[in-house]
Amino acid sequence: MKHIGIALLGLGVVGSGTYKILQEKREEIKKVYDVDAEVVCVLERDLSKADALNIPRSMVWNGIEEVCASDKVDVVAEFFGGTRPAKDFLAAALRAGKNVVTSNKELLAKHWKDLEEAGKEGNACIFFEASCVGGVPVIRALEESMQGNDIKELYGIVNGTTNYILSDMTLNGSDYQSVLKECQRLGYAEANPAADVEGYDSTYKLSILSSLAFRKHIDYTDIKREGITEIAQADIAFAKENGYVIKLLAIAKNGADGVEAHVHPVLVPSGHLLASVSGSFNALYVVGDNVGELMFYGRGAGMLPTGSAIVSDIIFSATRERKVRYPFITSENEKVLSDFQSACYLRFDNKDKESVIKALNAKGVKYEEKATGEFAAFVLSAISESLLQSIIEETKPLGYIRLM
Repeated sequence: MKHIGIALLGLGVVGSGTYKILQEKREEIKKVYDVDAEVVCVLERDLSKADALNIPRSMVWNGIEEVCASDKVDVVAEFFGGTRPAKDFLAAALRAGKNVVTSNKELLAKHWKDLEEAGKEGNACIFFEASCVGGVPVIRALEESMQGNDIKELYGIVNGTTNYILSDMTLNGSDYQSVLKECQRLGYAEANPAADVEGYDSTYKLSILSSLAFRKHIDYTDIKREGITEIAQADIAFAKENGYVIKLLAIAKNGADGVEAHVHPVLVPSGHLLASVSGSFNALYVVGDNVGELMFYGRGAGMLPTGSAIVSDIIFSATRERKVRYPFITSENEKVLSDFQSACYLRFDNKDKESVIKALNAKGVKYEEKATGEFAAFVLSAISESLLQSIIEETKPLGYIRLM
C-alpha cells in the first residue's frame, strides 16, 4: 500500500472540509485505491481552528521551510487564497519535490507559468481540479476525457455569487443591491464583492478552462470582462417577456480566425440547459467536434464540494505515474480576438428613441425594436464588438446585454 503524507496550508472553510473528508474516508481510500492518505501537518496561525478539528498541536508546524524539508510530506494542499504568500510557498514546495494541490484560481491564472517551471525543476506537479466549478470534475474531464475531440466552444456559469444574485432578481423581483446585501449576510459574497460581481473571479477561471480546452495559454489580462452591477429589473423583465434568462457567462471559442474569450452578462434562451442553472450552482457547457454538446453541473463552492475536489486531486497525484505537464503554459500567450461578433439588446429612455433609431440607421445596423412600455428596447443583429462599443459610446443606453 502506498502511503502519502499531506500538509494542509490553512484551515479555513475549504481546508477544514478537506481535513474532515480525509479523516472520514481514510479507510475507504485504502480499500479502493490502495493508498493511505495521512495528514501529517498543517500550517495555521489560528490554533483554535486546529483545536476545533481535534488536530494535535504537535501537527501544527512552524513554516513552509519545515514542510519542504520533511521526508514525511509528499503532497502540499494550499487554502490561503490570493497570490501572497501562496505563490512563494507553493513554488518552494514544488522545487522541493512535493506535489501541490490547490483551489486557488487567482494564483493559477496569474502565476501558472512560474509554478509549472518550479514543478519541472523539482520533478513535481500541480493539481487544480478545485480551482474551477468547485466540486464538479471539469478539469480532469477536459484533460483526460476529451482526447477524441477538438473543443470548439465552452460556456460557463462559474461564479455562484453572481448566479445567486441574478437568479433571485429573476425569481423574486429583487433589486441588485438588496440581493447583494443578502448574499453578504449568507456568506456568499465578501464585504468587498468586486471579485465576483465585476467578473474577475470568472475571468481567472476562464483563463484556466480555455487554456486547458484549447491547449493554448489564454492570459487572463486578454479576456474582455464585464460584471453584473448594471443589471436592472427592467432588463430582467425584458428577458422574461422575450424568452430569455440573464446569466453571467464565461465564454471561449476556438475558431478559424482565432480564439475568443470574454466574460459578461448574456441573454440565454430559456430553453437552453444553462438557463436552468439557478442559485449558487455552477455549470460548464462544452462543445466538442465529435462528442457534440456536454454539460457539467453542480455545486460551485463550499466546504465539502470543494474539499471533495481537493481530496480527488490528492489521490490522483498519488496514483498517477506519468508526470502531468502543461508545455503550452510556458510558451507565448495565445492572441485573443478583441473584435468578436455578437447580437445585443440595448435599453433607452423612451424620449431618446428617435435619436437612437437615427444613429443605428446611420451606422447601417440591422435591429428590431421591442415594445417595453416604460423603456425603448432594441435588439441588434450580430455586429463586431468595436461597432457595438461605438454605438454604446454614442447613444449611451441605460443598459445593454449581449445575446447568446
